[in-house]
Amino acid sequence: MSSEELYWDYRGLILPKMIHNAESMEFAQEFKFKDDDVMAVTYPKSGTVWMQEILRLVLNGGDLKPIQTIPNFDRVPWLEGERLSFVVDQLKSPRALVTHLPYHLMPASFHTSKAKVIYVVRDPKDVLVSSYYFHQMAALLEDPGTFDEFLEKFLDGRVAYGKWTDHVKSWRHTELTDRIMYISYEEMVQDLPASLRRLSGFLGTNLSEDTIQKVAEHCTFKAIKTNDMANFSLLPKEYMDTDKSPFFRKGIAGDWKNHFSPEQLARFTSLICKEMEGESFSLPWSLD
Repeated sequence: MSSEELYWDYRGLILPKMIHNAESMEFAQEFKFKDDDVMAVTYPKSGTVWMQEILRLVLNGGDLKPIQTIPNFDRVPWLEGERLSFVVDQLKSPRALVTHLPYHLMPASFHTSKAKVIYVVRDPKDVLVSSYYFHQMAALLEDPGTFDEFLEKFLDGRVAYGKWTDHVKSWRHTELTDRIMYISYEEMVQDLPASLRRLSGFLGTNLSEDTIQKVAEHCTFKAIKTNDMANFSLLPKEYMDTDKSPFFRKGIAGDWKNHFSPEQLARFTSLICKEMEGESFSLPWSLD
């Protein structure tokens, strides 16, 4: 299907029609945040499902029952998704939510609450590669074309949720101060227990070392990939065709090196660096 059939424009943001509509966005804007809510924020393909899995376990002291019995999209629902209105009354405090929305599209109640945010950032080169394969298997998204064609769409922001640089900058330029914690996909890949300790401290759950190790064990790439409550195997094949590409591919950092030509890398790096020029915050990897 064409982009016109698959996407719609919500206040300047490209959204997939299959999972976001006018009603779900209105519900999101009217959503009432509680002070103890916690929200995972990501640009697509930056470790979203991973953080959904982690967040619920960190908040409930490592209790495995929810991740083994409740689908992740109901356990940590999308703020902008249709499912939220159906499951919101079933969520126990502290509630965990997830969103791809940029900061300026967050509802008013978020800004007046004390809700906390975990912002996960990932090397955009790996984001591009992961997104390229996801576009091949997800019916809600436009066919990516060739890798070179998709690279240009990604850089132009002609993809769902817009430009990577705009998203990152929107959540870096906030007034949230101690309400937001930034963590990278790469940090979690390198040392998941250390990342869990940071999260536990930020959220005030003060997990024991035994619980940290337990959560880390159940949040490995292999564990999540084989968990039917997290791997999207519950969805019909017409929504996600795993014959074209698995939803969980590799779960590593640096796979971009197997996909970029020297010319593509030079173009990608040049444009990303130009758009990030003058930013005072640093990123945990080299864009070269």
